[in-house]
Amino acid sequence: MGQKVNPIGFRLPISRDWSSRWYASRKDFADYLFADGKIREFLKKKLRQAAVARIVIERAWNSLRVTIHTARPGVVIGRKGSEIEKMTEEISRLAGGKQVKIDIVEIKVPDIDAQLVAENVASQLERRISFRRAMKRAVQLAMEQGALGIKIRCSGRLGGAEIARTEWYREGKIPLHTMRQPIDYGFTEANTIAGKIGIKCWVCKKQERPEDKQQDGQAEQPAPRRERGPRGRRHNNDAAPAAPAPAENAPANA
Repeated sequence: MGQKVNPIGFRLPISRDWSSRWYASRKDFADYLFADGKIREFLKKKLRQAAVARIVIERAWNSLRVTIHTARPGVVIGRKGSEIEKMTEEISRLAGGKQVKIDIVEIKVPDIDAQLVAENVASQLERRISFRRAMKRAVQLAMEQGALGIKIRCSGRLGGAEIARTEWYREGKIPLHTMRQPIDYGFTEANTIAGKIGIKCWVCKKQERPEDKQQDGQAEQPAPRRERGPRGRRHNNDAAPAAPAPAENAPANA
């Protein structure tokens, strides 16, 4: 089952969270879901060069919060925040005039983000770079940045071949059946002269456990200072005092 199902949906209640976080009545649910799709489509098209990995939408009664996870926050914000203002107005129009707030979250290590890795490979294929070279380079960078495992699969007319085929590279471990193991998944398409090529990417990241966090906190605390006694022969202060030796010239008892 883990080999066929989407890894993100398979781990939603355990190690992943939803991209749309809101509650709605039966009457408004379809409208909200359709509006979320329009907002994501607009942002993906506008921020095509900004390396956007995820878009999280949170709704309240009369407000909307959009969190953009990107590796290039400067491109999203624009000069003096001009791009943010334009996007806020457009998203407010798509959301029915609700108040909109946009948050930007920077992705520190884009080489182990599955969506960004897939988009990077797709951009190289569109520039006519060899698919084998692009896939091997992406796998190498991910393992160097601390990933436990990575798998990349390309499907289509690779290299301009007349018959479509599938090629993939894998390094490390990808435990798709282990639900508590965080597996990141990304998919995109490359528009080449020969046609569309689909790129899928799986990245296994390190699992953060509560025990590890406690150990890290204890390691940061300074070690207790050990008291050191005087040098030389160690004296036992807890022992009972020795009895005094009898004097040699003591008078005898009558």
